[in-house]
Amino acid sequence: MTENNGADRTQTAGKYVEPGEFKRDQNYITTRITADAQDGYPVEPGRYRLVVSRACPWANRLIIVRRLLGLEDAISMGVAGPTHDARSWTFDLDPDGRDPVLGIERIQEAYFARYPDYPRGITVPAIVDVPTGQVVTNDYARMSLDLSTEWTAYHRPGAPQLYPEHLRAEIDEVNALVFADVNNGVYRCGFAGNQKAYEQAYRRLFDRLDWLSERLAGQRYLVGDTITEADVRLFTTLVRFDPVYHGHFKCNRQKLSEMPVLWAYARDLFTTPGFGDTIDFDHIKRHYYEVHRDINPTGVVPLGPDLSNWLTPHDRESLGGRPFGTGTPPAPPTPTERVNPTHTPLPTP
Repeated sequence: MTENNGADRTQTAGKYVEPGEFKRDQNYITTRITADAQDGYPVEPGRYRLVVSRACPWANRLIIVRRLLGLEDAISMGVAGPTHDARSWTFDLDPDGRDPVLGIERIQEAYFARYPDYPRGITVPAIVDVPTGQVVTNDYARMSLDLSTEWTAYHRPGAPQLYPEHLRAEIDEVNALVFADVNNGVYRCGFAGNQKAYEQAYRRLFDRLDWLSERLAGQRYLVGDTITEADVRLFTTLVRFDPVYHGHFKCNRQKLSEMPVLWAYARDLFTTPGFGDTIDFDHIKRHYYEVHRDINPTGVVPLGPDLSNWLTPHDRESLGGRPFGTGTPPAPPTPTERVNPTHTPLPTP
């Protein structure tokens, strides 16, 4: 996601810190892709392309859910590079700088194909209708839920239930708290425009992390005894905590690696197929430290932290739980979707 809220398209660099408290623009394109095509876009394999950046925690959710559910053959994925300017994310990782399916240089082009005067920030993740080249939705919270509930006909055999009906109320409640205080809370710290706003966000963040530690001390996963959407949403913030949020966003009461319960929980998920194999630490660090120039004017990217501790034993199995319920782990990523082995501590499959 481009955290620049409604950036002027003529700018050459985004601005992130405004006076006072950071307020995220949460107005997204809410068109849905559903089995009944209620918004005019039916579930149809091969029709849509999910555009992401591995740097972005909100896009990372969609990468994980797509992997866990086995939707790789049904929904193709375009990966933008880790940095962007105020105009939008670019496909600079592709050999000719163009997405090979959409044929565009910037995801901005798909937004303007549908809304020529689109006034808000150009964000990832986004799903694009390949035949028309138009963005369908960038409503990331709804997108991942719809992958679980609307695309069931194309889930892989053994796909987990990430949003089971009997747990939805509890998942929604946990997700709302985690979004307000943790997922968005780290940004409220990092983009605070004054001391008071920062201190309020800092206290909310660590109060919620303490609450999560208490909750997870006696259970392996956030809701129920299997991985759900709630775990996906928390994980993508936790995995970025020490490389970025602790220093860059001043979330420095403790590192994740100094919070025993959350650190073990994060390592458990990291070594679970479909989670850690989506994480590109190089892209994550480059995005935050290079793009947020009003926080880090030099653009210097830190070399640390050491990543080898992500593979140390976590012992969370002793709490019971079944990661995939009655299902099975996803297959390893396809060669074209593997993270660069120099950007992750995981062994190459």
